[in-house]
Amino acid sequence: MNTIPVSHPHTRMIAHRGLSGLETENTAAAFVAAGNRSYFGIETDVHKTADGHFVVIHDENTHRVSGTSCQVEKTKLKKLRSLTLKNLGEDPRADLKIPTLQEYIQICKRYQKDGVLELKTRFSSKEIKKIVSIIQKEEYLEHIIFISFDLENLVLLRELLPKQPAQLLTSDAPSEKTVKQMKQYHFDLDCNVKSLSKKIVEEMHSQGIEVNCWTCNDPETAQMLISWGVDYITTNILE
Repeated sequence: MNTIPVSHPHTRMIAHRGLSGLETENTAAAFVAAGNRSYFGIETDVHKTADGHFVVIHDENTHRVSGTSCQVEKTKLKKLRSLTLKNLGEDPRADLKIPTLQEYIQICKRYQKDGVLELKTRFSSKEIKKIVSIIQKEEYLEHIIFISFDLENLVLLRELLPKQPAQLLTSDAPSEKTVKQMKQYHFDLDCNVKSLSKKIVEEMHSQGIEVNCWTCNDPETAQMLISWGVDYITTNILE
């Protein structure tokens, strides 16, 4: 297997949960696979553990990816790190573990990829400060784009980092109210590809808002999005 090529001279491709079309999502293997290719950025999801650490995993529970059911926010880091995640292939692989936020940032930095970091659940101001501090210690904050479905998360981030790139995730086309909020706080848009249209892209651009979209794995759809002028495409397998 390999990635599916598309022509995207001006659109930045984001590897969704790492190169999750080839490697188990949100693992070092998926991040390194993206790092070794032409992607602009690597997307992942951050959660807090029961003992105050930060790990990258999409779900609130580990069952889908590991077969063992642990609530991430109610489980300590040591236990979460002991789990072996499912391999996309047939054979188990001992290297497939839940990474820490620090490890994800270190891989992005090593391969010089922008990190696209989803604040997955509602975080407090103190927790967002801690996440930012971890990234700052790796000296890589200028290469991180924060995304979240939770407006309050991004508002707290904006209070801390007035100029940090941030995108508001939406499942539906952005409402007039949502657009006003994005303009007020200088957020860009990260929209479900199924809800996006050329008209929306043009409207966002007319108001100085960049457009990302999730999750596009079909090359024909990607070429249409590229012709509309989307700024980013988040994908599991396209390159």
